[in-house]
Amino acid sequence: MRVVLAEDLFLLRDGLVRTLAENGFDVVAAVDSGPSLRKALIDHRPDVAVVDVRLPPSFTDEGLQVALEARRRTYGLPVLVLSQYVEQLYARELLADGAGAVGYLLKDRISNSAQFVDAVTRVAGGGTVMDPVVIAKLLSRGDARGRTTSLSPREHEVLELMAEGRSNAAICQRMNITASAVTKHTASIFGKLQLPPSDDDNRRVLAVLAYLNR
Repeated sequence: MRVVLAEDLFLLRDGLVRTLAENGFDVVAAVDSGPSLRKALIDHRPDVAVVDVRLPPSFTDEGLQVALEARRRTYGLPVLVLSQYVEQLYARELLADGAGAVGYLLKDRISNSAQFVDAVTRVAGGGTVMDPVVIAKLLSRGDARGRTTSLSPREHEVLELMAEGRSNAAICQRMNITASAVTKHTASIFGKLQLPPSDDDNRRVLAVLAYLNR
């Protein structure tokens, strides 16, 4: 699987390249700025891009904007963004086109190499990965709380796991409940939030997040 990586800190970039290579990924370009990322994405057309949100020269959200530009050019290009901060706007922009194959991971999370590799793999496969801290912040917003007050504590827990991109099987394992219980909870959540149920895990996650974050 071919990866373009963008990270301006040399030691972190080198560590991520090593981690990806050790886990079977082919890092075709590892760059340190927005312009270099734009060129690498055009030249290499990777299977997935792993991108620091804040890149030179602007050090604002240049990495994210270059990645979104590439997704408009190559619809559905898988992109996993890395950030030191929880920014709700980043999640909204990533999810806006509804194509899936996106992820938002806090940099604290990538010290766990297995978790980082799993996130890259899931995004490359068309899934949606959202850092649990990001999800918690989205769900703690005043308007989101207003929409979820009718959910039971168990349903709220299921919703958080759904929003992280977890499949029903993964939710079963995490919560130690049966598949039928997960199905019952998700059906109730969709009913209470007035969201149409779907068997497509990715669209389900996008629908929940889009609703909570609009």
